[in-house]
Amino acid sequence: MFNPLVDSFAELSDAEVENKTIDLQRKYFMTNNASVQMQMAAILEMYQEETRCRRANAYQKQNEQNGEKGLDKLININ
Repeated sequence: MFNPLVDSFAELSDAEVENKTIDLQRKYFMTNNASVQMQMAAILEMYQEETRCRRANAYQKQNEQNGEKGLDKLININ
């Protein structure tokens, strides 16, 4: 999803992404304008998806560092 009002997430740290999400959620519930809420909801979804991706990547890296290879050795086809 692309929104011209949102800058690149690559420049933000994990904490900054989470802080912006919390701030945007607070502002979302402060407004009564449905059009503004729709735009904010779209941007919120972008921030939440970025947070999910970063957490998934961190989890995967942690598993790789611990020597876990996932499901590769669980199924033996002989």
